[in-house]
Amino acid sequence: MCYNRPMSNQEDFISTVSHELRTPLTSIRGFAQTMLTSWDKLDDISKKKFLTIIEQQSNRLINLVENILSVTKLPKDALILTNIDVNSSMLPVIQIIEQQYKSHKIIKKFKKNLPSISVDLEKFQQIMINLIENAAKYSEENSEINLVTDSSDKFVFIKVQDKGIGIDDENATKIFEKFSRIDNPLTRKIQGSGLGLFITKTLVDKMNGQISFKNLEKGTEFEIKFPIYNIEDHVKCSVTQ
Repeated sequence: MCYNRPMSNQEDFISTVSHELRTPLTSIRGFAQTMLTSWDKLDDISKKKFLTIIEQQSNRLINLVENILSVTKLPKDALILTNIDVNSSMLPVIQIIEQQYKSHKIIKKFKKNLPSISVDLEKFQQIMINLIENAAKYSEENSEINLVTDSSDKFVFIKVQDKGIGIDDENATKIFEKFSRIDNPLTRKIQGSGLGLFITKTLVDKMNGQISFKNLEKGTEFEIKFPIYNIEDHVKCSVTQ
C-alpha cells in the first residue's frame, strides 16, 4: 500500500527555499540567454532593460541567500550583549534606509534621556533595518514613517509606524512565520523572501524583548519593547551564577 508521507519541517523548508531561489535564477538565465543569442538584434534600450532586470534579480537572490543564512544561524548564533542608547543606535540605520528609499520621509519622535537597554548592537540594528525597510517597501511612495521611542519604569519602547494599507485578520496570525507574505495588490509588486519578520521576531525573543503590531487608522504599527538595563540586577545575576 502506498501513501504520501507528510514532509518534515526541514524538508518543507528546503522545498520552499528551492522554489524561492528558482524564480530569480530562472529570470537571470532567461534574460542572459536572450542577450547572448540575440545581441545583434537587440537595440540599446532593450539591452539596458534586460541588464537592469538581471541586476535586480541578482540583488533579490543575494538578499534571499543572506536571509536564509541568517535563519540557519539563528539557533546557535551567540549574542554579544552591550548597553546601548536606543536613539543614537538607530541613526546609522535611518541613514541606510533614507539612501535606499529617498521618496519616504522618516520622522524621528525620540524621547530624550532614554534608559539603556542590554542587547547585541549588530542584531538590534538588523531588527530595526528589517522593520523600517518593511515600512518603506509596503507603503506608498512619498509617505511618512514615524519612529517613536518611549519608556516606562521597566521597558524601553520602539514603534515603527507606516502609512500603508495595514494587515488583515487572515494574515495577522502568520506574519512572523517563515516565508509568510501578505497577499494584496501592493505586496504583489514587491519582491521579498518572507523571512524578514521571522528573523526579526526570533532576534527580539533571544534578547528578552517582545514584538507586536496593530493596525492604525491608516497604516500599521510595529512595537518592540526591551527591558531597561539595571546594573543592580546585573550584579545580582553575576553573583549567583
